[in-house]
Amino acid sequence: MDRIKETIKETIVVEGKDDEAALKRAVNCEIIITRGFALSEETLKRIEYAAGTTGVIVLTDPDFAGERIRERIAKRVPSCKHAFLSKEDATLKDNIGIENASSESIREALGKVRTIKPFELPLFTKQDLFALELEGFEHSSEKRNKLGKALGIGYCNAKQFLNRLNHYGVTREEFVRALKELGYL
Repeated sequence: MDRIKETIKETIVVEGKDDEAALKRAVNCEIIITRGFALSEETLKRIEYAAGTTGVIVLTDPDFAGERIRERIAKRVPSCKHAFLSKEDATLKDNIGIENASSESIREALGKVRTIKPFELPLFTKQDLFALELEGFEHSSEKRNKLGKALGIGYCNAKQFLNRLNHYGVTREEFVRALKELGYL
């Protein structure tokens, strides 16, 4: 028996047609395709319009190009939401992309959507990362990857991880809960 697909009210922004196909297998939603890094003015205007009507969730590949596209969209549409897939969930052989993710992984990422929030003082510091061995240790990258997946903020280097912790509204309680669930505390 087919699983009834969840309907997402927001418009989801992805990079390409293969990403769109993977998303359509996972959920019912409206989709805007950026066509990669060549994000046109017309596409940006469509994203702005969608942000004002349905809302927008950005779901780009967990790679350098995907992050640059995400940044360009967020700069133009600060109200957009963000969903992240881990590299291992989006990798098939040596190819990284949303199109490689399972429907379950896509639904999980969409269930952990984040919005950039302004903050006055950072809740998390470099000292937190170092004390928890999330920076400066041989295994730090792997720990950040697992914690980023658990928190729904994706994989990134230590500097960007700290930025995401402070900008995506991660609370100290959810941070500690995720650390405990992963056996890091």
